[in-house]
Amino acid sequence: MKNLFALLVLSVIVSTSSSYYSKLNGQSSVNRDTIILAAHEIINETTYCGLVTIDSLGQPQIRTMNPFPVKDDFVIWFATSRTSRKVREIKNNPKVCVYFANHLTAKGYVNINGSASVIDNKDLLIQMKRDYWNGIKGWQDKFVLIKIIPSSIETINYKHGLNNDPNTFKAPTISF
Repeated sequence: MKNLFALLVLSVIVSTSSSYYSKLNGQSSVNRDTIILAAHEIINETTYCGLVTIDSLGQPQIRTMNPFPVKDDFVIWFATSRTSRKVREIKNNPKVCVYFANHLTAKGYVNINGSASVIDNKDLLIQMKRDYWNGIKGWQDKFVLIKIIPSSIETINYKHGLNNDPNTFKAPTISF
């Protein structure tokens, strides 16, 4: 009888868990606001992120970047050298991915897919200036901005119970 009871409890747990994760994957049981809040927490605790672009051969290229603070709309801004590979790659293919995670704390991650554009606007660049650029001679002529408009955000944040689906490993995702 004990084994039958244990089997019944286990089947209820598995059924409930499976139902929960299938709803999670379809976004029906996860509040969009929770995903947004959880994503902002991870992003705000992360100084650097990975920016993925696609090169002329179709090969993904990733590099570490220091984004400007990300606001509520999840638009991401970077500054970079106007002659960098990433500028050429974005001009050739604007589809990018930005990955935020702090692997020391292992609280989760945020993956943002979006469309990037190169913004060559000196006035805006001056408004967004960082203090450490003072040490870079002629930075006003060397830098351009990269603006990324998000299309989707995938978030794992253990504190908020946002885990990936145990069958597909898909993270909770929202689209814009």
